[in-house]
Amino acid sequence: MKRHGHGLVLGKFYPPHAGHHHLVRTATDRCERVTVLVCAASVESVPLADRVAWMREVHPDVRVVGAVDDIPMDLEDPAVWDAHMAVFTSAVPGRVDAVFTSEEYGDELARRFGAEPVLVDPARTVFPVSGTAVRADPAGCWDFLEPPVRAALTRRVVVLGAESTGTTTLARALAAHYRRRGGVWARTLCVDEYGREFSESKLAALRRRWPGAQWEDVGFTTDDFPLIAETQNAREDAAARVGSPVLFCDTDSFATTVWHERYIGGRNPLVEKTADRNTHHLWLLTDHEGVAFEDDGLRDGEELRPWMTGRFRAELTRTGRGFIEITGSRDERLATAVDAVDGLLAAGWHFTAPLPERR
Repeated sequence: MKRHGHGLVLGKFYPPHAGHHHLVRTATDRCERVTVLVCAASVESVPLADRVAWMREVHPDVRVVGAVDDIPMDLEDPAVWDAHMAVFTSAVPGRVDAVFTSEEYGDELARRFGAEPVLVDPARTVFPVSGTAVRADPAGCWDFLEPPVRAALTRRVVVLGAESTGTTTLARALAAHYRRRGGVWARTLCVDEYGREFSESKLAALRRRWPGAQWEDVGFTTDDFPLIAETQNAREDAAARVGSPVLFCDTDSFATTVWHERYIGGRNPLVEKTADRNTHHLWLLTDHEGVAFEDDGLRDGEELRPWMTGRFRAELTRTGRGFIEITGSRDERLATAVDAVDGLLAAGWHFTAPLPERR
């Protein structure tokens, strides 16, 4: 039988980690119903809506609400406590029977709610992690994060380029390189180009009607490209939820905008909209120079490679995407790419500091 009626778990969840989830699950085991209140300050770099969505996904059986709380904490100042409580009770009106925390302020918070305090793992022995530790080193805390948080924090690296310039070879080689580092990096993935899979299916469908069909007989429409871009995004997001702190992508939805130009001409607003998202961190543009053109049955644009390299370069520059050009031999290309990715990872994750706690 549950010991409490309504339980409350309150925190920043900046970002949520295993300790937070242990707290919520403990409350769920002991209460008839549970409310999780996510409080975010305006200065913090992870949006409140994202944190609420993450907690709702991981805990679908509890009520999760959010509130903006821009009041610095001072555990010794009753007026500051009153200001915080005005935020809390506005978000969670009504009776609270138990307040679950792992913090020293738990007793006072419960007293002000007229509830019983329940202290859960204050020494962090069950899950030795904290929000501060995650913000300082997400990769080091990776196994304490749930899939939606991993997806948001994964550094995504895109390899793109004209036909037969080694994009697939490089993307897969990069994933294999980081997997060899072991530990959490052993889960590094490469997301293949969906556009190629789509093209193969088009050719196969045509050959079922016309067995002698060749690649030049396949036709595309502008409506094909939003589907390609959306599917590429979805596959990347799925891989980021289960992989390591870095994900390699053999082209992306942004590249699809240029492929639309290549096959249809002009731009498609739906593709542009699908590609306009801030989830990638580095683009590696494979140059066509020094790479022999190989016709694998789905290529016919050797003479267009210089134009495509130029279009990718121009669009990456126009849209402000951070990129480097990859040239040289296969080994040189891999070495250049690894240096760039190592630099991205060394730069770390940039969380703005939470509001200070006055003591």
